[in-house]
Amino acid sequence: MRVNEAASASPLASVEVRRKSRSEWSRSWSRFKRYRPGIIGLGIILVLCVMAIAAPLLTPYSPTDVDTSRLGEGPSWSHPLGFDQIGRDILSRMIYGTRVALLVGLIATGIAVAIGMTIGAVGGYFGGWVDSLLSRITDTLMAFPILALLVTLSAVLGPSLKTVTIVIGTTVWATYARVVRADVLSLRERDYVASARAVGANDMRIIFRHIIPNVLGSVIVIATLGIGSIIIIEAALSFLGLGVQPPTPSWGGDLSAGRVNMRTYPHIAIVPGVMITLTVLAFNLLGDGLRDAFDPRQKE
Repeated sequence: MRVNEAASASPLASVEVRRKSRSEWSRSWSRFKRYRPGIIGLGIILVLCVMAIAAPLLTPYSPTDVDTSRLGEGPSWSHPLGFDQIGRDILSRMIYGTRVALLVGLIATGIAVAIGMTIGAVGGYFGGWVDSLLSRITDTLMAFPILALLVTLSAVLGPSLKTVTIVIGTTVWATYARVVRADVLSLRERDYVASARAVGANDMRIIFRHIIPNVLGSVIVIATLGIGSIIIIEAALSFLGLGVQPPTPSWGGDLSAGRVNMRTYPHIAIVPGVMITLTVLAFNLLGDGLRDAFDPRQKE
């Protein structure tokens, strides 16, 4: 009799949960719009996305063409950002470098979120030895200096865009696992989870259908802030020669090349440095705005 009652109540409860979820997302968007720096960060990110997608249409020259007669030449009307140390147009390389930065940042973050959410949700839901094992794996990963680990893996596997993206994504998921596990420990005791068990839903369905959607707010905030860190990591690896390889445009690689010629051609290093700073700042502003938006303690 109790199972039948739970079964009949479950659809109504599910509809109510979805209704509350839509209402909460609407309130979150209203809170986010009041945070001006977050809107500015979102605007900068949208501009960067347009630059990355429309790079062939926006670049006046090929990023790999070399004009040896104009080595290190400064800005001009035809080349607003000048030439690099081997005669390539810096503006074109900057625009194409946006593709690499966003590609690595977004894909690596997606990989990290998928791994971290799965491990955190499974450990927090099942508890016991499963939670202990997954928590020890997470703690072990967090004990390693991430940059040193990434340098080692990139050197062993060989530097490339694909390698950098996968290596970063599979080594920075620990934070997501810890946050998701903490949330799941409380969510697994909620009434709607008990109702789902009563109508015969299996554990995997409960985790991925009923629990994970309720931790997305926290994960989105952390992921947005984490993209900026991943862009810095990619730039650092490319700076060390273990990331994206020449002649592929990369802000980190161009910054490394500009460092050598800093006294004679300072504009070569300034441009990628400014782009890295601006992009990371934009994602941090967006993350701060989302953090306030998803905070239920914020007033409407």
